[in-house]
Amino acid sequence: MYRDPPPSSGMFFTLREIVKWLGLTSFEILAHLLCALAASVLAALKHAGLLPGATWWHALAPLYVCDGVNAYFAAIVLVRAYVEQEAPRGAAFRTAWSLTVIALLFVFKLLACQRAEDAAPLSHAEVMSPLFILLTMIMIRACQVH
Repeated sequence: MYRDPPPSSGMFFTLREIVKWLGLTSFEILAHLLCALAASVLAALKHAGLLPGATWWHALAPLYVCDGVNAYFAAIVLVRAYVEQEAPRGAAFRTAWSLTVIALLFVFKLLACQRAEDAAPLSHAEVMSPLFILLTMIMIRACQVH
């Protein structure tokens, strides 16, 4: 018998809903949140002039480290799934999704740093375009999940 899932509490999404919609594990989400916190603190210090000699590349370095850690984690999950013969097709799809998300976020951060450093004359729309693509992908995935 089919039962509807319990409604989420209030206006906030549950962790289960976020994991389904984003296609990321709770570990990856935690890593993104912690690195975003560290990068926010460094960016505020850089903007206030309290990090002499630091560039925006230095201030946003935790975000790049997070991308590397998440890509490594996705590769480990893929290898373990193939070795243990646990749904290799699902593992390949999950890894492809994770690497696509990581690549789009990386390109966004790269373009944002280039614009902040005045290394390339980029418009705001060009910088935000990877996020628009990512949001479209998440929207399509959310419609498929429900």
